[in-house]
Parts: sequence; structure tokens; C-alpha cells
Amino acid sequence: MKSDVITITPEGEGVEEALAETGKAAAFRGLNAKQTLRLRLLAEEMTGMLRTIVGAAPLRFWVESEKNAFSLHLSADTQADYAMREALLKTSTTGKNEAAKGFMGRIRDIFTRLCETNDLNALSTEYGYSYVGVVGYDASMDMSPNAVLYGWSLSAYREAVEEHREAEPEKWDELEKSITAKLADEVKIFIRRNTVEMVIEKTFA
Repeated sequence: MKSDVITITPEGEGVEEALAETGKAAAFRGLNAKQTLRLRLLAEEMTGMLRTIVGAAPLRFWVESEKNAFSLHLSADTQADYAMREALLKTSTTGKNEAAKGFMGRIRDIFTRLCETNDLNALSTEYGYSYVGVVGYDASMDMSPNAVLYGWSLSAYREAVEEHREAEPEKWDELEKSITAKLADEVKIFIRRNTVEMVIEKTFA
């Protein structure tokens, strides 16, 4: 099942509707109160990361579910990449992305930077290839075989952070404190054609 697609504006319009759609999806699949709360928390984390991107283009949010498996989606057009990036940098007095602190800060930075198809080298240099992978076609994402996909995943990031835990303990600490990292089964960010999409996956027992 796919929920209604909700448009979320930079001013926060649509956030409550997005959370309401999340609640409807949970009710439709018969989640209990605790499970519903966890799904809503993930939706709140996803939509909450947009608050510092002032002046960005509208984004699209929807929920997909199959039995007890849920995925929250946030999508943006790459045509708005320059505006999104400039808006994020305006929140910093130095013109640098100081907002990329904490796990969701890093997620937000990767999401906005992946909108810039010509900035992937800089992104990979900043985060390291072990943190932001460049991957090929993934059939599970329902894409044509000739599509080019640049992607990031929580599972790969977690492995890399654990491997470099002694050298960069702050990244491990961010994961330990993050609601999303604790509750989500997987987080993926990928770009294809003219859109960038973030997906949070959660399956309830």
C-alpha cells in the first residue's frame, strides 16, 4: 500500500499531514500503540531534519507498507539542488555546512549534497568513500538496468564507523544517541535521473 503523497514546504506546511499519513498507514496495518509511536518518531526525525533548510524547494513525503514492513520516503527534484545547497549554507556564518553535526545532521547534508550531481567527488572526499558509497544498479529499487545510482546506506555507514571507531569516536557516539539509527532497520539515500530520495525502512515483529 502506498499512502497519499504529501508536499512539504520550507515553511513546514505539510509536516502534520505527513505525520497523519504515517498514522493512517500504521492503523491500516494494525500496529499497536508502541509500534505506531516508533513509526511516527521515525517520520518526525525525517521531516524534522528539514527545519534548517530555509528557502529550499518543496519535497514529497509518502509511506509504503506491505504487511508489517514499512518504508518512509522523502523525495526532491535535483533541479532545485543549487537553491537547497545555498539555503543550507546560509544558516552558517562561515558559509560552510556547520549544521552537519549529529547523525541526522550528516543525513541532511548527504541528502542535500546528493542533489548536486556535479558535487559527488567533493562529498566523497569530505565523508570518505567508506562512508558515502557510489553503487551501481539495484534491482530492489525498481529502476531500469541502465539507470545510474549513487547511494548511501545506514548499514554500510555503521560498518565503516565501527571499523574506524577508535580513530573517530564521535561518529559512533552520534549513532548511539540517534533515534533514527536505533529504531530504523535501514536508511538509504539514492539519486536517479532527476530526483534524490531518502528511504527509512522498518519492519515490526
